Amino acid sequence: MEWEERWRREKERRKRVIEEGGEGIEQDNRELRRIVAYNDSRMGLRDKTEGSEVTMSSTSQQGIREQTSEEAFGDEGLSDYVYRYHSETSSKEMFRALKELWGSSLLTDLTLTTDSGSCFHVHSPILAAVSSLIRQRLKEKHGEQSDGEEDVGVHRWSVSLGSEVDHVGLKAVVEFAYTGVVCSLNKDTMAHIKAAAELLGAARVLDFCSKEEGMRDDGSTKKEERKISPLEQMKITLQSVELLWADRVGCDVILDVDGTLFNVHRVILAASSDYFRGMFTCGMRESHQTCIALPFLLASELEALIGFSYSGTLSLSWNCVFEITCTALQLQFQPTSLLCLDFMRQKMEARTCLDIVSFAEAYGMSELLEEANDFVLRNFLEVSSTAKFQDLAVDKLLDFLHCDGLCVPSELAVFRAVISWIEADPAERLGQAGLLMSAVRFPLMTFREFREVRAINLRMECFGNKEVELYGSALKEFGFSIPNPQDQWRVRRPKDALVLVGGDQLNPDMGHRVPGRELWFTNSLRSGTGLVKEIEWRRLGEMPDNPKFRHGITAMDGSLYVFGGCYFYAKDNIMKSAYSYDPVQESWKRLADMQEFRSNFSVVAHERHIYAIGGDKEINTNVDTVEMYNPDTDSWSFVQPLDQTLSGFAATVLDRGIFISGGFNCTYKCLVSMFLYHPERGTTYLADMTHDRAQHCMEALRGRLYVTGGVCNLRKFYTDQQACEVYDPVADSWTAFASLPVPHVGAASAVLEEKIYLLGGYCQDDYKREMDVVEWMKIHIRGKNPQTYTCNVTAPVDGLYYFSFSTYGYNTHVTGAMLMKNAVRQILAYHYPSAFSSAAGCS
Repeated sequence: MEWEERWRREKERRKRVIEEGGEGIEQDNRELRRIVAYNDSRMGLRDKTEGSEVTMSSTSQQGIREQTSEEAFGDEGLSDYVYRYHSETSSKEMFRALKELWGSSLLTDLTLTTDSGSCFHVHSPILAAVSSLIRQRLKEKHGEQSDGEEDVGVHRWSVSLGSEVDHVGLKAVVEFAYTGVVCSLNKDTMAHIKAAAELLGAARVLDFCSKEEGMRDDGSTKKEERKISPLEQMKITLQSVELLWADRVGCDVILDVDGTLFNVHRVILAASSDYFRGMFTCGMRESHQTCIALPFLLASELEALIGFSYSGTLSLSWNCVFEITCTALQLQFQPTSLLCLDFMRQKMEARTCLDIVSFAEAYGMSELLEEANDFVLRNFLEVSSTAKFQDLAVDKLLDFLHCDGLCVPSELAVFRAVISWIEADPAERLGQAGLLMSAVRFPLMTFREFREVRAINLRMECFGNKEVELYGSALKEFGFSIPNPQDQWRVRRPKDALVLVGGDQLNPDMGHRVPGRELWFTNSLRSGTGLVKEIEWRRLGEMPDNPKFRHGITAMDGSLYVFGGCYFYAKDNIMKSAYSYDPVQESWKRLADMQEFRSNFSVVAHERHIYAIGGDKEINTNVDTVEMYNPDTDSWSFVQPLDQTLSGFAATVLDRGIFISGGFNCTYKCLVSMFLYHPERGTTYLADMTHDRAQHCMEALRGRLYVTGGVCNLRKFYTDQQACEVYDPVADSWTAFASLPVPHVGAASAVLEEKIYLLGGYCQDDYKREMDVVEWMKIHIRGKNPQTYTCNVTAPVDGLYYFSFSTYGYNTHVTGAMLMKNAVRQILAYHYPSAFSSAAGCS
């Protein structure tokens, strides 16, 4: 074939250039840099042409393609940052286990007796945490052991409490030590319990009794305000045990890790670890030893686990989390291992996700493996730029490349990832290039992108003495084959879905504005040829009752909530209705109505409650009230109002705070304000936005708030606001980012897979409906939207054929033609006069 002969001559020319070196090599490098720079700009990547260099020259063949100044991320600095994690439930879990051991009389070392013959077997460190008498006796025993240089170990001992203490009082104090409450406390037992608490020096039990007496005397019903909760009492008890451990008081076993000794309490180890519980309670020889050797561990990891058992706090970084997790799994410290796994999920990033994949595979953690694999697919461009990516096994890399859900700005990014992996060890990996290239979907590339493929393939086939054939198969797939349906798109189906609820279809003829009742959801995200992206929308159903627009929606606990809004355009068409939708049961439920009519307002879910904030109660009349919905009681109540009337604003929850930006004030002027709202404390103003705006969107992503679209003031009128800015709550400052390509007023927004989607809306200047879906954080894209109210999608027309041509030499020469049907390539004829011909693009 003619193209094969041309390719053979091109390879011969390239080899002569390599042998001769000099200007020929540099010219080829400049041309490749130009091609790469163009494709980078199309994909929204930063300019990488400055400072670039070529590793293959006439005297060196250490690389295949051009190396740019953007290098793979190294691990330097990755593990330096230490996160301090504290488990709020560690005390509760610890005392649940301690109570089980106490109830079974396992590892109890102290016997408390009364003159009446009652006795209680307890764990001395636990009772010492609430009783000053037992704590003092335990310290005296510790001092005696130190003076006598005795080994620590299990020393059973007893304390006789005399006639002042009876069974009822002693039982109450012991119960408090293990549960943080005294269930038996009443007017008949009060004196007995106080007597026991006074003798034992249980100050917190005495305080508990005094508060109970005070509430009974003054008839107060606000017990929560007067008493410390059982959980807080258990936390205080565990803190006291931690102090005993720090002073080595009551420690009855030593763990020896290669000469590093840890003095600990057996009962705390047994309550934290199933491994140690079995060791100490199942008759193993270690249960009688005072010093136990653990040669298979590292001291630093065991120290972290022991510290967490006492404090509930764990310091984690990426240079230790895998080792600590392995040790926690080996010794069956379940709470610690769960905390480590949560760290991996929450802090997963491009430089660590592949380590998590390897870890999850090694330990058979299917859920973690699924999350890590999905992270790789969602962030493949960033992951392929890391050093860890170069170490992937070829089979694992192929699994990622073949996956339909691979997210990239263009298929060219997949090709580049393969090249970077081969370049890490070209002598060994070049032979696998053909296998890897078979997973690249060349039909999804544009002509400009394929020119880069051609130039790189030329270098690869001319590398060293290895005979590889890559370009022929790529060209046949790109230009000569009729693509299979699965090759026309990469189709990703997210675990979560965007849901569009109601809205209105806008038309310059105001008589044709139609409010909607339909719900649509994203079934898939599709990546097509070049930068073409589409969203596949599917109809979910209809809302009950009236259609809605300018309403409020939020999601909580797997249910969708819809509130208020307008059902038409007259003065009295504002609603206060409330509904919830269960997607599992596919059913709607009518909820209690809001107390005020609201439209053009915001709804947020915050700490298991829903807040309806501000809005318009009539046309041109907004409010400052805020209502809180309690789903447990199906009721609304007013909370702290805003400090001014407000509508058309944006509200978002970030780090347990409700942030509110912009909006219309009482005179319907667009604002620049940004404030933090609290249902009890009210408003705290923050730094103003750079631009005034209302009817805009605000979404939280990676600890920041992104504000887009809306309208702004223009003398006595409004105009489109296309400027966008991001708020940093730590610095309390705003920074501009890329403006919207088209206006989006009154649009919807959501975050899906760490991307912000802006959907629908209209143009203020001409009320033109916007059918675009804009995706931020990577590139700007346009998608097909559902043929309904707020957003629309168009279906393909059967039998629409057209030609697409590629040219070079400033459009003076045609180099290729494609026959297209419904935007899908059917057949292609292509001719390359040179590897680096000056192409002007496709038309």
